[in-house]
Amino acid sequence: MFKSYKCFCAALALPAFMCAASDSSQRDLASVPIGSERAIGQHLQDGDEFTVSLPFLLNFGRSLFVANWTVQDGGGRPMTKGTGKPISDPTSPLLFPRNFNRISGPDSNSCAGCHNSPIAGGDGDIVGNVFVLGQRFDSASFDHNDLITTRGAMDEGGNFALLGTLANSRATPGLFGSGYYEMLAREITADLKTEAAALQNGQSVALMSKGISFGTLSRHSDGTWNTSLVTGLPAQCLSTTGAMAPTFVLQPFHQVGNVVSIRQFSNNAFNHHHGMQSEERFGLGVDADGDGVINELTRADITAVSLFQAAMAVPGRVIPNNPTIREAIAHGEKLFSSIGCATCHIPSLPLYNWMYVEPNPNNPTGNLQTGQAPDYTMDLTNPALPLPRLQPVNGVINVPLYTDFKLHNITSGPADGNVEALDQNQTPGSTAFFAGNGFFLTKRLWTVGSKPNKFHHGKYGTIREAILAHAGEAIGSEQTFAMLSTYDRGSIIEFLKTLKSLRAGTPSLTVDELGNAVQWPPSGGR
Repeated sequence: MFKSYKCFCAALALPAFMCAASDSSQRDLASVPIGSERAIGQHLQDGDEFTVSLPFLLNFGRSLFVANWTVQDGGGRPMTKGTGKPISDPTSPLLFPRNFNRISGPDSNSCAGCHNSPIAGGDGDIVGNVFVLGQRFDSASFDHNDLITTRGAMDEGGNFALLGTLANSRATPGLFGSGYYEMLAREITADLKTEAAALQNGQSVALMSKGISFGTLSRHSDGTWNTSLVTGLPAQCLSTTGAMAPTFVLQPFHQVGNVVSIRQFSNNAFNHHHGMQSEERFGLGVDADGDGVINELTRADITAVSLFQAAMAVPGRVIPNNPTIREAIAHGEKLFSSIGCATCHIPSLPLYNWMYVEPNPNNPTGNLQTGQAPDYTMDLTNPALPLPRLQPVNGVINVPLYTDFKLHNITSGPADGNVEALDQNQTPGSTAFFAGNGFFLTKRLWTVGSKPNKFHHGKYGTIREAILAHAGEAIGSEQTFAMLSTYDRGSIIEFLKTLKSLRAGTPSLTVDELGNAVQWPPSGGR
């Protein structure tokens, strides 16, 4: 438990008003040793999350997100890979000069090292790209020697990598509005599970949630399941054994639909990118990575950092005052729907429950699960959370995130430069794994006007390039866009440029370039 609450606030550099508001009780914090170089002087202990105030908890979560972890904190993982498994070559621990590695990690001092634009928790430039799946190696680089020795390029399955199959370079996403996003995924999961549970032997059902079609699920007369006509979900959500139904647990995080919750995302990232192990993933009192430090991140720590991300402000609209541009924006917004873009990039989806609960009831093993600790509930509409916020109208919140939560193949085949070299949703080392992947979650466009680099790989610098790169299932919309007049194409771009993360504390969801509230669409229509 904390021993000096006052000292703790100072150590986190929290605003005085936040410290005063956090707790009426005074706690004592053990004095930090002279010469300490720990990023976090004292961690939350399990149970503290229920005794401190929400503002305090969110600020502590932010402190974990921006912390520059050191070996004194437990940063680094000398004897384990980013997957959590032991390194292939225990005679070469990941110590200096192998302690940091851009490809296989640990590759960052802090979460905010990549998620930082325009604030901590935001997007990342191309320099912040992560090399997904590189963590399956001890220490992999593009050095030729790494390709012929076990020191770098052999994964836990004994597979050697070739240049181009080390990892997928993937853009850093912003976490704006992620609490609303996760709650939508929970509701869709619940809908799909309910529909599957009602299915009798010999029947079929059209899987629908929030107006989104996920194809058709069938059940054979012997009780076994047929998921061949289910669309938009990764294979691991559809696996069945005999009469065991598919899980239908949406995995809305990672651009290929691979992670269930903010909490799972955080547990993965702390270990992969920083070598910081959470107790709930690696065990209480266990030095899983051989660095001499135990209990590096407590359950309460992970709750705090998950809540910080879930509470992040939602994106909004920035509408320039120039009347010519405003006219183009209104025109482009209509065209966006009429040429088919809104079929996948659905402008808004209805949310009926905005009480964000930790943990997510669908969390996989290795992450806090329901019943393992008391639930922590946070009202996402609480005006004390970072602004702007979405509020219910007639019992529903319309979340303007421009996605359908589905995986789509938007490439023209294996030779398309937009295909990832490796398929994250396949067994590492398998033929399907090395065949690559062209299926990606429909991009949430609600910050596309702020994100400096576009597409899942972040290699496009303009919205126009990203649109013209669409192929596969999106080829019709892309070709229609390409055939539009110069003005029409430009109008769609102007519309998309308005979808932005807003200046911190902005109360209105729609503002002009000076931050003044704007009515949009204008009164009287467009």
